[in-house]
Amino acid sequence: MNPQELATQIVSAVGGVENIQSMAHCATRLRLVLKAEAKADKAAIEALEEVSGAFSHQGQFQIILGTGKVNQVHAAIMDNFGDKLHEASAEEIKSAAMQNMNLVQRLARTMSNIFVPIIPAIVASGLLMGLLGLAKSYHLLPPDGAVTTLLDMFSNTAFVFLPILIAYGAAKEFKTNPVLAIVVAGIMIHPALQNAWTMGSGVQNNIDLFGINIAMIGYQGTVLPVLMVIWVMGYIERAIRKAVPDALDLLVTPLLTVLVTGLVALVVIGPLGRIFGDGISLGLQTMYNSAGALTGLLFGGVYSIIVISGIHHSFHAIEAGLLANPAIAVNFLLPIWAMANVAQGGAAMAVFLRSKDEKLKAIALPASLTCLLGITEPAIFGVNLRLMRPFIGAAIGGAAGGCFVVLTKVGFSGIGLTGIPAIGLAAGSILPYVIGMLIAFVTACIATMAITPVALMRVGGADN
Repeated sequence: MNPQELATQIVSAVGGVENIQSMAHCATRLRLVLKAEAKADKAAIEALEEVSGAFSHQGQFQIILGTGKVNQVHAAIMDNFGDKLHEASAEEIKSAAMQNMNLVQRLARTMSNIFVPIIPAIVASGLLMGLLGLAKSYHLLPPDGAVTTLLDMFSNTAFVFLPILIAYGAAKEFKTNPVLAIVVAGIMIHPALQNAWTMGSGVQNNIDLFGINIAMIGYQGTVLPVLMVIWVMGYIERAIRKAVPDALDLLVTPLLTVLVTGLVALVVIGPLGRIFGDGISLGLQTMYNSAGALTGLLFGGVYSIIVISGIHHSFHAIEAGLLANPAIAVNFLLPIWAMANVAQGGAAMAVFLRSKDEKLKAIALPASLTCLLGITEPAIFGVNLRLMRPFIGAAIGGAAGGCFVVLTKVGFSGIGLTGIPAIGLAAGSILPYVIGMLIAFVTACIATMAITPVALMRVGGADN
């Protein structure tokens, strides 16, 4: 089928061009925001030979076509229906998709929009920390040498100045001035404030402002306080701008915004945010330490279900909080998530090995391998969830792998990476992490073979 014919059939199957609110595409998937998803005939779309799968995720109806083919089909749809169809930018697609999400999904997507852009910085710092930790463990570098000093400085910079990184992304998401947000975040980690890393020795300085007691404590490495502050700052800035005459806006609005937000940050939001954020982090640590293997079993088993809902995007903030908290300083959640992701690959591999459906086998093998690189959408939505039983097999594998990495105390020094690329974040626990991946992958593969009859391992299987 040529791209023009395929484009026509896809548009017809999603309810016609009048049901498409906006459209865009990524490297492999056509991304549609539909006015009424109930009108889309998912089975008919997946029955098309060139389509590897279709699924609804976070307000978007996505059709997997593969590299190259998606560009051709997207262009054909625009050629055939361009006069009736809006070709949306990535930002417009996100905005339109948000309207189709519930409150929890919107919150998760907001967290994702804030944290995903800064993940490269945290990954770089985490990898440097891991490499430095290995070098110190094996005495490859002198503990007080120049190279060690510089690497230590380079590796912790992203965490020391984490509030500034978060403030920039939060300002864009909360529709406030990014530069003013950076200034406010700078106030929260100003050298005049006691460094947050020294809080173990108690509060060293308090000041009295018109009868208001202010603890002069910094927020280095914190997450929740700066998120809350920048969110409130958006309302403060907009309220001031509305009240100030246009002729004075450039001078008065930034001045009052910084003054009011900075004061609110140090007196109210910062202390409350620190208490709440530390409560979440320490609560998870207590659960991790007390429940032990049960934590890994539970989190590893249910994580893929959370992925389907899209709520997992909000976990970046929690993971960053674990790393930034000096009492914890390790990400013990991400290794569990990694097991769940790798297990999806094991389940997809079982489908590849046992299925007689050539189209499904052609999807399952690359989907399985990409899970080892931390990319799970093709396996989850293109294979396992379509057949359902492999998805259950993956949950079993994720639970087994999660249990093992908790028992062996695998911890990461960063966020964002899973699968093989995350090995660099697992300094000090590389071997148990690799063993955990093998356990998750093999267990999921065996479990999927055990619970899924060969007759169901086909496109449009009876369990669909």
